[in-house]
Amino acid sequence: MNERFAAVEIISAKRDRLELSDDQIDWTVDAYTRGVIADEQMSALLMAILLNGMNNREISRWTDAMVASGEKMNWSKLDRPTVDKHSTGGVGDKITLPLAPLVAACGAAVPQLSGRGLGHTGGTLDKLESINGWKANLSSDQMLKVLQECGAVICAAGAGLAPADKKLYALRDVTGTVGAIPLIASSIMSKKIAEGTSALVLDVKTGSGAFISDPKNATLLAKTMVDLGKRAGVKTTALVTAMDVPLGLTVGNSLEIRETLEVLAGGGPSDVVELTLILANEMLAAVGIKPKVSPEQALKNGMAMDVWQKMISAQGGDNDAPLPVAKEKLEITASTSGKLLTLDAMKIGVAAWRLGAGRQKQGEVLQLGAGVEIHVKPGDMVKSGQSILTLHTDDSTRFARAQEVLTGAYSIGGSDDIVKRLPLVIERIEG
Repeated sequence: MNERFAAVEIISAKRDRLELSDDQIDWTVDAYTRGVIADEQMSALLMAILLNGMNNREISRWTDAMVASGEKMNWSKLDRPTVDKHSTGGVGDKITLPLAPLVAACGAAVPQLSGRGLGHTGGTLDKLESINGWKANLSSDQMLKVLQECGAVICAAGAGLAPADKKLYALRDVTGTVGAIPLIASSIMSKKIAEGTSALVLDVKTGSGAFISDPKNATLLAKTMVDLGKRAGVKTTALVTAMDVPLGLTVGNSLEIRETLEVLAGGGPSDVVELTLILANEMLAAVGIKPKVSPEQALKNGMAMDVWQKMISAQGGDNDAPLPVAKEKLEITASTSGKLLTLDAMKIGVAAWRLGAGRQKQGEVLQLGAGVEIHVKPGDMVKSGQSILTLHTDDSTRFARAQEVLTGAYSIGGSDDIVKRLPLVIERIEG
């Protein structure tokens, strides 16, 4: 078959900081999906994009080409508006879990396509697989059925949705190009546009535990994605939020499900509850719903928990089955008394990963009970000998490597020392 372009021309153009035309972009994404462009050629192009960037037109066209590589979902049979939320990932970020049933309880439909863990950040689907029998893979018809019955569904994106992104995502992970803003923005937004939701709220994380640690770059990513949503006709809002300290008091799959159940029962850590409510209000406002019962009340009165239990059982999960518990535990205690000043999200995330909560390579089986439990947060007073963290794993030989990375993960100072923290919500960007 005669091809319109040659991969080496496209690579050279981006290497030389030239703009790619719409035709060049359409061909590149299609040719890579068809296997005409080899992985080593696409790796070179991804690195050129990381180093030299893309303008808004190029990013928008690249996103459109990825959407066009597969099918687009349609929710017109639903009797309520659809709204979704996407987080760029962090440590202890279990917000999707209580948020989807909460927003459904308040009257919107939430088709939530989620992913697996990537590096030190946890994956929503991995967490849910801690629940006995729960299934991540649903067909489009099954998704629609769960949405009609429950108002919310959390599942994996089907193979037909933006297949170009699936291929590119795996390649970025092994070529050091995960951090390229044009590639992050187009990857997230191609899936969300193909998902067919009418509105989208983005939670863009920044701080040590996020993929984008610099708030300026996080804001740039948020603005890029809001612009892509607007161009595609999806009402999009973004919040840039803190990931300098882990969210909540647990990091790890079944540990985070346990914490989710506490939040849905009207309790749970204050930062998880606060961010869940902020995002719920954003999502409801995006689709013009003024709920009779506020999200705050729906958490307290059990409405959100009812939707959660219905949604879990609709996807084969057993709400009554005990959650996996790791076989071994190790306490990390304070060596002095004072005020906890810092708690590094990245180090806690890597420790949980080393304990077995994350994958070393694609397809690896996780230890669902592994992870880190957090007993104090910055600003809390601690006594010498008091537990700061509890490490959980099935394999006690993993403790040493987790402890290695926890060196300097927290600091204790005097009671008058000031705790320097990012505000929970740093910025809000609207299309």
